[in-house]
Order: sequence, then C-alpha cells, then structure tokens
Amino acid sequence: MNRVRRIACVGECMIELSGWDPATGSARVGFAGDVLNTAVYLARLLRDREIEICFFSVVGTDGFSDRMVAGWEEEGIDCRFVGRRADRLPGIYAIETDAAGERFFRYWRGESAARTLFAGPGPELRDLARFDAIYLSGVTLAVLAPAVREALIEGARALRARGGLVAFDGNYRPVLWPDAAAARAAMDRMWAQATIALPSADDEAALHPGCDPGPRLAALGATEIAVKHGAAGPALWPQIDDAVDYPAAASVIDTTGAGDGFNAGYIAARLTGRDRAAAAAAGHALARAIVGHRGAIVPQAAFDSVADELPA
Repeated sequence: MNRVRRIACVGECMIELSGWDPATGSARVGFAGDVLNTAVYLARLLRDREIEICFFSVVGTDGFSDRMVAGWEEEGIDCRFVGRRADRLPGIYAIETDAAGERFFRYWRGESAARTLFAGPGPELRDLARFDAIYLSGVTLAVLAPAVREALIEGARALRARGGLVAFDGNYRPVLWPDAAAARAAMDRMWAQATIALPSADDEAALHPGCDPGPRLAALGATEIAVKHGAAGPALWPQIDDAVDYPAAASVIDTTGAGDGFNAGYIAARLTGRDRAAAAAAGHALARAIVGHRGAIVPQAAFDSVADELPA
C-alpha cells in the first residue's frame, strides 16, 4: 500500500443524545457522526505515525459548534477544512437501545450545516486534491446535494487514478434518501472507486437482497473488501486461507459507532503495514470495546484498555 501522509475524512457531525432516563429527563450530550467517529479513532491510533487526519465538514457558529471543533482538535484532528456558517446549526440525533444493546436513531437534521458542504462557505472540492487518501460513507453521499455528490465521486475516482487510497463505508440510512434506487445507484458509483471497501452485511442485504457483497463489490471495481457481520466478525474478499478468531464482546450496552470503530482499526492497521487478517482482527477488537459503552466515541481510558490488540 502506498505511503499515506494525509487523510481527508469527509462527512457530518451531530449533537448526540444518549442514555436518556425518562424518570429524570436527563441524557448524555456528546458529538458524533459516522465519519467523524472513524476520524477520532484514526487520530488516536495513528497519533505517533506522522499521518495527518483532517475532517471536512460544515458546522455553525453557535456554542455547540464551537465545542465540537474544540473537541476534534483535542483529539488531534486537523480542522482547517471545517466551514462555519452563522445561518445554520448542527443536526441532532438521539440513541435508543433495546435490551440487547441494539441501537435505534431519531434524527433532527433536515437543515443541518453539513448539508451545505462543498456548496457554500467552507472547504471546496478542489481541496481534496491535496490529500493522498479519502474516507467517506453512504451518509456523506446522502446529505450532499446531488450535483455535489457526483462531483465528490468524480474526485474520488481521480484520487484513485493517481494512486491514492479511497476508503468507503456504504452506511445506508433509508430516511436520508428519496428511495432505495437512488441510494443503490449513488453508492455503487462510489464502490467502483474504493480501494478499501467497508460495507456492512445488513446494509448490503437491504439494498441488494440475495447478493454476496464481496464478489458484487469486486465486480464493480472495489479492490479490498471487508464485509462487517457484527459480532460474528468480518468476511474478507478476496478470501484468505488464514482462520481469524473474532471473540465476542464482554458486554453489549450500545452498538452505536461499532462499525465506525471497525473501519478505523482496519484502515489504521493497513496503513501501518499489517496484512488484511491482522487488520480485520484489529478492527473487531476496537468494535468490541465500543459496544461496551454508551455513545459512539468511547472514553480514552476504555480505548487504551484494548491498545495491545490495535495497531501500535
């Protein structure tokens, strides 16, 4: 894999409400979003590797937005490509969990600042040409205006053509798309640009029932594929002969952010010279730690508890 020094993580961050207690009316307030979650974990994993993690997004000029950006910078994320708009606010989402820790989301994001990314004040698409790697998700594609979405896909194609790394997670949120056909078409165009494809089996089953994701995405042009199967661990394509042990989590409190953490563990391992099997094990170890905590981003102490299993 070519040497990567700068990664552009393109997406949205929202105000996160978790652990709501109906008896007291209290909830934990945090900041999260699928690409942002991965960016945070990448920054932690690659802190001593001289690999710069940059976040591309747009937020407001309110106090919540100020705290978001300050928190990202505290994590070591470069925020020079985060736009600020006085006329927009961050979106909000609330997490509900069932007895098994499976999460459900409620969103308030229709007019969020991130929806104006590359279409107003803030970073421009041409800024991506400064990077040798890009990471984005199906949510990124969904929240962008259609013309901007197509231009971003074309930018990813150009980056791959010049030898760059393109990592994509087809995170499918039906509520963000006009219909499933629109989501399938846009994401398949993006999968065709991916050098690292990180789909979930559930998302693929929802959009392409009955299809095996590995061969399907390889036929589109994706180079290296890790299909996430939750607690069972990922399936790799091209397939490998080595058996990989994916131990279960000690406890499952909240599955929010587990897939995002897997992506970070996998990408970081590959960038630091590990093979695909080791990368899959590293991603699974981080996901296993995340599900034991509420919210998408676990405290640093919990992250440190699995450090020996992650890229060093």
